[in-house]
Amino acid sequence: MKAWFVTAAVVLSVALGAMLVWQHAVGRIGEADLLGDTGRDRAGEPRQIDIRSAPRMWGGPGMPSADVERLDAEPGRNILLVGLDARPEEDRAAARADTVIVVHVTEAGDRAYLISLPRDTRVAIPGHGTDKLNAAFALGGFELLARTVQQITGLVFDAGAIIDFAGLRKVVDAVGGVELCVDEETTSVHVGWDAKGKETPPYRLIPPTFRPERIAGVRAQVYHVGCRHFAGWEALDYVRQRELIPDGDYGRQRHQQQLLRALAEKITSAGVLANPIALNRAIGAVGDSLTFDGNGASLTDWIVRLRAIGPADLTLLRTNAGQFNTEQRDGRDYENLDELSETLFAAARDDRVGEFAAAYPDWVIESTRSPG
Repeated sequence: MKAWFVTAAVVLSVALGAMLVWQHAVGRIGEADLLGDTGRDRAGEPRQIDIRSAPRMWGGPGMPSADVERLDAEPGRNILLVGLDARPEEDRAAARADTVIVVHVTEAGDRAYLISLPRDTRVAIPGHGTDKLNAAFALGGFELLARTVQQITGLVFDAGAIIDFAGLRKVVDAVGGVELCVDEETTSVHVGWDAKGKETPPYRLIPPTFRPERIAGVRAQVYHVGCRHFAGWEALDYVRQRELIPDGDYGRQRHQQQLLRALAEKITSAGVLANPIALNRAIGAVGDSLTFDGNGASLTDWIVRLRAIGPADLTLLRTNAGQFNTEQRDGRDYENLDELSETLFAAARDDRVGEFAAAYPDWVIESTRSPG
């Protein structure tokens, strides 16, 4: 998910003076070839990827008109972050990507912009026809998802990372919880308690649409509007909710990004950085939960590259201004990205996201410090 990698990089770069800690942290993070042929060519020779010949995205803006050389010449750096919601009993390789976030780091390396893509976006998945965006990971892993996102956005990726939801809970607990401001009343469909106080799901999710159906006698966990401290299990549950909030997946995207920023702030706070035990615990939790691909550059190189970016330098953005643009086909609901979302992607390709954010402030997700 975006700031997962930026958070880890921020934490480690702020702690550059403690070289032993830095080296230890780097060793805790798993590295793998996630991007495959979709990454920007580090040797300078264009890869054999030509999005001009790729199928157009159904129901949305056409594919960007760009050749391979144009992709490799894009200013700034782009990181694809994928969050998986695989349960312990599920096969992680077959999981659908629950969260897809593009992180654009400016050419100057002083700011990062997080752009969440709706997981239900109707797209053409290379070699697999038309489906929802989150199906690409299950069909062909990270590389196929990256290729699909590249077709949507026209962006070339310089790095990629995977984080799972179990990891989210571990990181939050490792730093002693986070402060979040709930901006809309959110009822959990996953966590509740029966008459004897035993934890049990308060809703059944009925396929194929996964419509929530209340289970009698179970009291659901409710997150009321306002600011408070969240433990790991609460944070994980809160950012998973979409079924019973008015803005559905857009609300969930917003809450996830707000949590990532709050987590970055907590990890880089004096209370964690000045406490070797807390810092080691946080680094261990991030390392155990994160898989990273630097596209040929080491994690150490990326930490140095992002060293100037702190939590205040992260701008959170939504596509479609967070408004539904839904169509139904064959009984399934899909999201379509509007033309202004394509303008946002174009701004990222030209390293002008700051200009876009200034022109369209309603596309910027506010900090959790200002609920409502």
